[in-house]
Amino acid sequence: MEEKGRKKLSVEEASLKAESYCAYQERCQQEVRDKLYEWGLWPEAIENIIADLITNNFINEERFAKAYAGGKFRIKKWGRIKIKIALKQKRISEYCIKKALQEIDGDDYIKTLEELLEKKAGQSKEKNEFHKRYKLIQYAVSRGYENDLVQDVLKKMGIKEED
Repeated sequence: MEEKGRKKLSVEEASLKAESYCAYQERCQQEVRDKLYEWGLWPEAIENIIADLITNNFINEERFAKAYAGGKFRIKKWGRIKIKIALKQKRISEYCIKKALQEIDGDDYIKTLEELLEKKAGQSKEKNEFHKRYKLIQYAVSRGYENDLVQDVLKKMGIKEED
C-alpha cells in the first residue's frame, strides 16, 4: 500500500537515486540512511546500498567530516566545540572528528575569534565593563569556542576582568 501518494522505490532505483544524492554534496552515512528510510526501503536493503556507496567512494565519513568542519568554520564561524557536537549528532566517529578538527588552521581560528569578538564588542551598548565581558564570553562560547581561548583573546583586546 502506498503512503500519501508516494510510491516505494525498488532497490535498484533507490541505489541510483542515492548515488545522485551523494554526488550532489558530501553526505554522511546517517544522512543517506535517513533518506533511504524516507524512501520506504527495508533495513537490510538500506545497509546493502550504503555498503555499495562506501565501496564506490560515494560516501566517505572522513571526507565528509573535513568538508563539514571546514564549511561551518569558514562560513558560519563556528568554534571547534560546536562543530564537534554537530558531527557527533551525525554519528561521525571520533577518529574522523579529530581529523576534521585538525584541518582548521590555528592562526585562522584565533583570528576568526578575534574578529567575532571585536564585531560583537563594537555592537555592545553595555556600559559596565564586567557585564560587557560576560556577554562577550557567553557569545563566543555559544558559538563553540573554548572558554580559555576566549579569555585570552579578550585580555589581548584589553577587556580585562574586574580587579
